[in-house]
Amino acid sequence: MSDIDPQLHLLRRQYLQLFEPDFLAWPPSKFLKGPDVQKWLYKNLFDPTRNSRLPPEKYQMRILKQLVDKIEKATEDLDKDEISDEIMTCLTSFMSRGVLPEFDAALEEAYVTFTCIPEAADSSDDYGNTSDPTITLLEQRHLISGSRTTGFRTWEASLHLGSYLLTRDGSRLVRGKNVLELGAGTGFLSILLAKHLQANHVTTTDGDEGVIESLKENLALNNLEDQQQMRTETLRWGHDFTGTWVENDYTTHPYDVVIGADITYDKVAISALVSTLDSLFDMRPKLSVIIAGVVRNADTFQTFRDDCVRHQFIVGDINFEPKPMRQQQALFYAAAVPMKILSITRPC
Repeated sequence: MSDIDPQLHLLRRQYLQLFEPDFLAWPPSKFLKGPDVQKWLYKNLFDPTRNSRLPPEKYQMRILKQLVDKIEKATEDLDKDEISDEIMTCLTSFMSRGVLPEFDAALEEAYVTFTCIPEAADSSDDYGNTSDPTITLLEQRHLISGSRTTGFRTWEASLHLGSYLLTRDGSRLVRGKNVLELGAGTGFLSILLAKHLQANHVTTTDGDEGVIESLKENLALNNLEDQQQMRTETLRWGHDFTGTWVENDYTTHPYDVVIGADITYDKVAISALVSTLDSLFDMRPKLSVIIAGVVRNADTFQTFRDDCVRHQFIVGDINFEPKPMRQQQALFYAAAVPMKILSITRPC
């Protein structure tokens, strides 16, 4: 078991993040047929008595079917190399109950657990299995609200920015700082800052009230309901801050850093976003702004850059390339589409 433990832990991290089943990093099939390995897999991936926040049953069943298929293909002696009773009983139970229809499954809330291992972690650190630093969120991964918000799931640019903030250079930008997040969605980045990166205070915002209510649930899942550490508010871009909660919040926790991810995809909203950044710079001229985005549309991303320049912001690129999926050990995300992290300041 000791020789393949890292592979099992990697598989478990991907599984709990609901990583696409076709891209899971399975250990070699010849190891999967081992009784101790099967016992470990059942205990850590499927046993509800030991794991209170497992993926949806439909996802579990897909992975179980793959596991059984891999074991069967590696089995030479059916009497000697058996599939464990626990695994077969679990699969049979799922199949007998059936799974939700596609439409209902799309609306189902799902636990998604992200592993947040810092780049500076020493090789002797006991990361693996339940000792991993994690964030668990409730997501509706296929839901887009009536206001067209996509804030009910965590997107690639958030994971990319999170990966950067877990590096030595990235963590220095937020440790001990007061941070405001724009367009927080599920709250992944804000929770990462408060739970694992020692931010002094985090104010997390979104423009959709439904998203904010879900975000509050995610804070509670991660034991971050304390208003002394985090504040959650609705913030619509382009509006004057005078007389609003923003003024009071800034007085109590003057913002050092503003972050945002996956918030530059809509040309219509870019003008309001840049206007909000301008107002924040008026309050705090030495503010540091970090914006991450997937460049799905080069024109739209350039529109954001150009609008920042028109407001006389200084825009620079943070050089941080995503690792290929097969090299990722935590925070798994596709890296096929270009991703950018921008550093934005305003001359004092």
